[in-house]
Amino acid sequence: MRAIVTGQIGMDKKPYLKAVTALGESRGDPIELFHVGDVMYQEAPDVRPGRILDLPISRLASLRRAAFKDIIAATSPASEHRNVIVNSHATFRWRHGLFSAFDFDLVAKLEPNVFICLVDNVEVVHHRLHAEHEIDATLKDCMVWREEEILATELLAQALGCHNRFYILSRGRQTDTTETCLRLVTRPEMRKVYPSFPMSHVVDMPDVLAEIDRFRAELSKHFIAFDPGDVDEKLLLDRALVAAREGRDFIEVTPHSFGGRKDSAPLRVSVREVLDIAGDVDGQIYMRDFKLIDQSDMIVSLVPELPGGVPGLSSGVERELQHAFEHTKEVYVVWKPKKNPSPFITETATRIFRSVDEALGWFEQKGMFAAVGLFGH
Repeated sequence: MRAIVTGQIGMDKKPYLKAVTALGESRGDPIELFHVGDVMYQEAPDVRPGRILDLPISRLASLRRAAFKDIIAATSPASEHRNVIVNSHATFRWRHGLFSAFDFDLVAKLEPNVFICLVDNVEVVHHRLHAEHEIDATLKDCMVWREEEILATELLAQALGCHNRFYILSRGRQTDTTETCLRLVTRPEMRKVYPSFPMSHVVDMPDVLAEIDRFRAELSKHFIAFDPGDVDEKLLLDRALVAAREGRDFIEVTPHSFGGRKDSAPLRVSVREVLDIAGDVDGQIYMRDFKLIDQSDMIVSLVPELPGGVPGLSSGVERELQHAFEHTKEVYVVWKPKKNPSPFITETATRIFRSVDEALGWFEQKGMFAAVGLFGH
């Protein structure tokens, strides 16, 4: 596959994509990786590192076109360059304002057949952005930029006939998503799944959380999994609300590890700025999770049994199941409570299982798994 991977500045895509290509190399699936920004700097040796976006837009556009032409020349004909990733952006929100980061005619000549927009927690993106560039951007600015990047990438994919091959992918916080990215590029025929499970109201239940983590891990072994838990800004907002009630101005956030390293020491995040994006956090979770369902073949929902025999069926999980059903996805439910599910579950589910192992066994029997040993599991 020939993939264009986008994402706002502050995503730290280069080391992530380097890890993806290294994983592919180890699996016998080499991927050619091109960073548009690096090629632009090669075209402009007079520009200081980190300052290319400060150039006049006319020169920036000229350098970008030259870079894309170099990449097109290096990957032609497409038949001889099977797996390619081009690391770029769809938009820039900079001192010039908002402007496009691509030329449609040259992107078309590249002949991409998959588009991936990487996302990450906004406070981590905000921190990286300011660590690498001299710019004054708020958390709100980063939230808006992320929406713009997703939308522009999706529209570009649709314009080039890839409306069913546009994916939002988290860079990964609780899990490492390099495997997912590799599969999207080298094994696009694999089934794509949205794992659905309760989140906010089980955070103080370690046994339930362990059960959920196993469920997520098992699905990610056998499918391309788009896990909603890989962006956890709702937890950030909850912590900010607690801090505000306690009269604190800042909270500390531990950035996720990647490739065995920490991005940095704990981040100091403004409570006021987090509260300012409360509506954006909720709205983008709603939008993003539905898009993750839309880009999947099926949804698999785990409904654990909570203390007292109560089904762990949150309003979010119910809404996700309904959305998947209405959009003609396959709907599978792992129902753990002794109490039988309601008709709102039984009448919309493709199949209901009583355990994760039962579900996995059925999926394997139906030939839904990738070839055994294909990914080293």
